[in-house]
Parts: sequence; C-alpha cells; structure tokens
Amino acid sequence: MTCTYCHFLSQATIRKDWSTTNEVNPMITPNLIILYVSDPLESAKFYEGLLGKPAQGFPTYQCFEFDDGFILGLWSTSASNFVSGGNGHRSELAFQVQSADIVRQLYNTWKADGVVIEQDLAEAVFGLTFVALDPDGHRIRVNLPDG
Repeated sequence: MTCTYCHFLSQATIRKDWSTTNEVNPMITPNLIILYVSDPLESAKFYEGLLGKPAQGFPTYQCFEFDDGFILGLWSTSASNFVSGGNGHRSELAFQVQSADIVRQLYNTWKADGVVIEQDLAEAVFGLTFVALDPDGHRIRVNLPDG
C-alpha cells in the first residue's frame, strides 16, 4: 500500500454542506498528525513495532496510513524544508482501546519490548491509562474511551 499522502500537507476531506451564513468555510475532517522527529527511519521502526504495520515514505518523512484514511506522519527536523517556530512536546498521541484488559496487555507488552514508560498504569477520570515515550520523547497514551 502506498500512502496517498507522503509529503507535507494533507488532502482534508471537504464536505459541501456549508452553512448558508458561512459559505466561505467548508467543514473539514482532520486526517493527519505529524510528529517532528530527529530520525524518521528510526522512529518508523519504533512505530512499526507498536502498530504492527510498515511505514512508507522518504528518508526525511515516513508515514503510516490506516484503513479509515487517517495518517500518522514522522517528519525530520533536519529536512531542508522543515520550518517550525516552536519546540518541545505539547501533545499526546492517544490510542483508545475497548477494555482495561487491553490497556494492561499493551502496557505489559510495550514495557517488555523496552518502550520507555513515562506514566505507569493509573486510574484517571476516564479510566485506566498509561503513557509511553517514543525515541523523540513524544507522549503516547493508551486509555479507555470517555463515557
């Protein structure tokens, strides 16, 4: 499978049910998260282990495309066309799973595989959760869906 988006800007889904009062702004659906990484190939190997699927792309950009059209991109901070005024990690990539048993299973599997665990298993307002870190320090949360 080839990523339909293995460059830098997503082709967002645009719906034409625009409001009559705001016809300038179409409704769009987010379908891409890009994580800034120091080594996309190293990060791709890490995520291949977590996701169980191969990455595709280029040396400075790797991506994972999912059946629903969602794409996880890994973009090199040393790429010649990389521009960002920010730094640090201010977000989480979250995997919502269907049961506390799955949360525990992933926690145990990832820990056994050597994945860095930043937050051990804990009960939060939304249920059992934990947080892991990827090679660049991005937070990866596993939790139950709200409600």
